[in-house]
Amino acid sequence: MAVMRVKASQSKAKPAPAVETSESIDAQVAAFLKSGGKIQEIAKGVSGQTNGPASRHITIAKK
Repeated sequence: MAVMRVKASQSKAKPAPAVETSESIDAQVAAFLKSGGKIQEIAKGVSGQTNGPASRHITIAKK
């Protein structure tokens, strides 16, 4: 009788589950502040992108 081989799954491996909890994030923030770090509050609607020589906007137009 012939031996049958099963192909391995072709789907991508799933990423590891997120392990951060609000408690661990709070602990990291507290350690950051204790070491002298400061948290800067950014106003709502402000972007970190700056206008450079080339625009990053994509323009789609019918010709």
